[in-house]
Order: sequence, then C-alpha cells, then structure tokens
Amino acid sequence: MGMSLKESKIRSDAGVFPWLTYLAMKDMGLDTDAIFSSVNFLEHSLNIPNKNVRYDNHIQEKFWATAEKVSANKDIGLVVGGLMPVLRGDLFGYVFLSSSTFGQALNTTIKYYQLFTSAFDVLKLEIKGEEAYLIGLEHPVRHYLECAISVLLSYLKHVSNEKFKPLEVWLTYCEGADTQKYHEIWGCPVYFNMPEGCIKFNADILNDSSATANKILNKIHETTIEESLTIIEKHELVFKIENILEDQLKVGKFKINDIAKILRISSKTLRADLKEVGTGYEKILNEYRQKRARDLLENKKLKTDEVVYLLGFSEPSAFSRAFKYWTGETPSQFRKRKREVE
Repeated sequence: MGMSLKESKIRSDAGVFPWLTYLAMKDMGLDTDAIFSSVNFLEHSLNIPNKNVRYDNHIQEKFWATAEKVSANKDIGLVVGGLMPVLRGDLFGYVFLSSSTFGQALNTTIKYYQLFTSAFDVLKLEIKGEEAYLIGLEHPVRHYLECAISVLLSYLKHVSNEKFKPLEVWLTYCEGADTQKYHEIWGCPVYFNMPEGCIKFNADILNDSSATANKILNKIHETTIEESLTIIEKHELVFKIENILEDQLKVGKFKINDIAKILRISSKTLRADLKEVGTGYEKILNEYRQKRARDLLENKKLKTDEVVYLLGFSEPSAFSRAFKYWTGETPSQFRKRKREVE
C-alpha cells in the first residue's frame, strides 16, 4: 500500500484558499480553532493557515466533515464559498489585465491552474456554437468542490468586470443543496447526475478585449507563473516525503539517505530542494511525527506502545518526551483531555 501512495499523484492547494476559508468562517462566527486544528494546521499558534505555503489536498475530507459537524450546516462548503472574499492581486489577475482578450487569459489560467490547486485531474475549455464549457470540476469531497466553484465564479466575475455570467453548473453527484440556494450563490441553474462537472457560459465573452492589453507584460506574467510552478513541485515533495514516512517509520528506516533512495535522488539534492522552499528534512520529520501522533492518540483502539512503534521511536519514554516538547502535555494527558471534551 505504501508504494501506491508514493506513486500516486500528489494533490495540493495554494495556502491562500484555506486562509480565505478561515476569514469567511470567522465572519460566520464558527469555531475556527476546532475546525482548523482538526487537520493540524501547525504553521501558526492560533491554527490560522499560512497563505504562503501549499497544503496537501487529502486533508479536505476531514476538514469539511469537521466544518459540517461544528456548523451543523449540511451545505457548509457552498455557504462558505459564497461568503469568501474575492481573490485580488494574484498573478492570474495580471494575466487578465495584460492579455488581449478574456479568452486568451482564461486559456492561460486553465494551462497553469495547478498554481491555484492540483486537486482536479484536468481542466479544459470547450466551445460548442454560442456556448462555452469549462470542464473538469470534479472532486470526491462535495463541500470542497462547491466552495471551489463559488470562488471560481466570483473570481471570473471580478476579472471580467462583472461581465462573466454562468448559464448552468453541472455536478456529477446525484443530490446536494436546495436548487434555490445554488441559484442565490452561483446565479444560475444547477443540474445533478451529469456526465462531467462543468460551468456553462456564453462564448461571446471569450472575445471581450482588454483595454490594458500588453504583449510584453503578458509574456513576463506567464514566465513568472511557469517559474512558480517549479517551486510548487518542490512544495509537493514535502507531501511525498510524508507519504513515505508512514511506512518507513514502522521499519526504522527513516534517515534522509533512506528517503532520498526511495525518491531516487541524492540526499544532497533532497536537502537543496527542501531548502529552496524554506524547510529541511528534520523539520518535516518532526512535524509529521507530531501531526501523526495526535491522530494516532485519538484512536482509542491503539495502545500507546503501538503508537510508539508506528512513529519509529525506540521506546515509550522517548516518545513521551518528544510529545511533551511538541504539545506541553504527555500522551496520557492528551488522551485524558480528549476524552473529557467528547
């Protein structure tokens, strides 16, 4: 199972999205500490996501399940997405300003959409007569997808000076929120159980010209995006290492040389790549162990000795000291506190 995890596609999101999600949930009066700590946002003492880093997309299932539970709102993703501030001042915003037409800018955005998120397998634009289809909007977590669609629609309206208007949204699942609620937030009809997820809109807007078009600036903007994508690959290297660590900790082979060998690169290259994104192997190892320790200790079926083994510690006392250093409490104190709040 470990190899399949390591070889599967790593999916991640730009930190700006969980950051905007945090702002929207805070405005809603939700318990953001409870929601964001459920997926161990450790970059800030108050569990505020860091908008300057990437986040592994696999946390979205647990994150939105917690958000639904805390908010008691079965349509939480749609609602939060509708309340999120519009993304401004990003690289793609400059692309829309410098491109000759809205269609050129949209195609550039689709080409490099991984800068926002690599959660979707593929995005593509199809034109059929007078209608255009932005295809590929599918994700196993309904709340995540509906929040993402909300953000995307708001963004396209913003960069087009409110000219972009969706005609329909297609969803691949059988049911979701009330159709009226979708219409209120997305401004168009929604259809379920469709063969693919997409946004349908009038193709005329693709020819809409930009008063600020500039070929030289546009090329600079696109080059900057390409350079940013190479950095994302190195951010996602962190998630690959974490996937590998799950297996390697159990067998006690988790030195940097062991990890580099599995990644088929030298330990020197691995250190250099991690340094480029502001981290190091030891930091990743410690943070992974800390996050994993919390998750494992919350599993009532696991004994502490089993947790020690799964995290690659030589003995329980070493794990206890490390856990207290990370959290300020011993494993037994952590478990007791968790039981008391349930």
